[in-house]
Amino acid sequence: MLSWVPQQSILNLPSSDKVSLSAFSSHPFIVTGSHRKWITEKKYRGIVLKSVLAKVKNPPSPTPEALVKERHKYFDEVIITVRAGDGGHGAVLNLPNQSAPSNSQGKFERQKTKKKSSFKRDFDGSLILPLGGHGGDVVIYADESQDTLLEFHKKSRHNAKRGGNVDAMGVLSSQSHNGLAAPTLRIPVPLGTVVKQKRGKLLADLARPGDEVVVARGGQGGISLLEMPEHKKKKMMSLTTNVMRDDSDKVLVLGQPGEEVSLQLILRVVADVGLVGLPNAGKSTLLAAITLAKPDIADYPFTTLMPNLGRLDGDPSLGPGQFSSEATLADLPGLIEGAHLGKGLGRNFLRHLRRTRLLVHVVDAAAEDPVNDYRTVKEELRMYNPDYLERPYIVVLNKIDIPKAIERLPNLTEEIQQIGSDKTELNTGLPLSSDEDEAEGPSGERKIKEIEEFPKPLAVVGVSVLKGIRIDEMLKEIRAALRSCRDDISS
Repeated sequence: MLSWVPQQSILNLPSSDKVSLSAFSSHPFIVTGSHRKWITEKKYRGIVLKSVLAKVKNPPSPTPEALVKERHKYFDEVIITVRAGDGGHGAVLNLPNQSAPSNSQGKFERQKTKKKSSFKRDFDGSLILPLGGHGGDVVIYADESQDTLLEFHKKSRHNAKRGGNVDAMGVLSSQSHNGLAAPTLRIPVPLGTVVKQKRGKLLADLARPGDEVVVARGGQGGISLLEMPEHKKKKMMSLTTNVMRDDSDKVLVLGQPGEEVSLQLILRVVADVGLVGLPNAGKSTLLAAITLAKPDIADYPFTTLMPNLGRLDGDPSLGPGQFSSEATLADLPGLIEGAHLGKGLGRNFLRHLRRTRLLVHVVDAAAEDPVNDYRTVKEELRMYNPDYLERPYIVVLNKIDIPKAIERLPNLTEEIQQIGSDKTELNTGLPLSSDEDEAEGPSGERKIKEIEEFPKPLAVVGVSVLKGIRIDEMLKEIRAALRSCRDDISS
């Protein structure tokens, strides 16, 4: 911050003082009466530079009320801190006083004394001294029973337990044991969670059930040392190297600290099919009609605030192989123009299309301009990530039970089928293990194609989800498109 502050006038200085205006002139001069008039005609002002370092603060954690009212803002991304357990401490031990058994002792007493004095030894005959327990590791794993990351906003710090200390009472014996190792702290997250370090390095993409990653290692336990008189050390060195030489060796007894890291968790919904379209186009109604999902359905825009998942049953005509044709569908919140720039709810959820193999564009055939609505959604997908338009997709013209829609259905179908090129090479989806972050537009100097340069839809189907008209035909097209996607992947 710059501020202009007038400095103390040199006219206020005593007349006998010598003043050096080195900031303005390299020649000192004396303020005398003869010069006073010349000085009064000059106004010297200094410049004071004041700089303030602004510290960027992390956004405050959402309040419980915000988590309830605005779950869609927090359900798919969170920053947490995890700390592995410290290692347990070792001990400084002494050898017990071992007096030679006298001949007066009976055979039973001599055997008992010999048994007590036997220590644990390695294969080479050296003594085995107890160690402190290993600190607990921290593992994050994919759990099918989890569906959001909201719980991590309520508890953002997770600590594993420390290892147990060596409990030897200061004397080495055959009963001395290692400290107990601490259990591993296992943290469940939803399928599709990407685990990154806070600064951006990818650690794991937990896309499948049972996938896991160790994000923090527990500390090693401390070792135990033998303390004995100086004249015995040389002899004991042949039995073990853990003989304490001076007090500085005691640092080896302490367990090592566990790792502490800050992590960014990002949820990318795992689904085979993504339903996209403008608000109130009928995506949630379609999902509820063909799966057992029960999303919120109403006659106003943005009813869907969070992605809804549903399971599409297999094709009965395939017989025993019908289960191979099952698929997961994701109903995403409606996109509006400018969604890729953060308008509406689109930008928050466009990342969830990343794993989909097939897109279903749901268009309201009774809207004022259905073709323009279709183009609007495709344009938002293109601006966010052009790869989304390279994937196989079909177009569902919904609400054909309305007279206005059924009349222009043939023209709409023909016009939409003409949008795009005849290119047949389709991108069936990005790899699940990709470490590339969400695309936010074109990267580098890659040429941006127009909508007409991307592939045409595989099919355009007119349906009425609410009335159940032509639903079977739509399902047939979806299953056929999914089979072609899987065939391309397997080949």
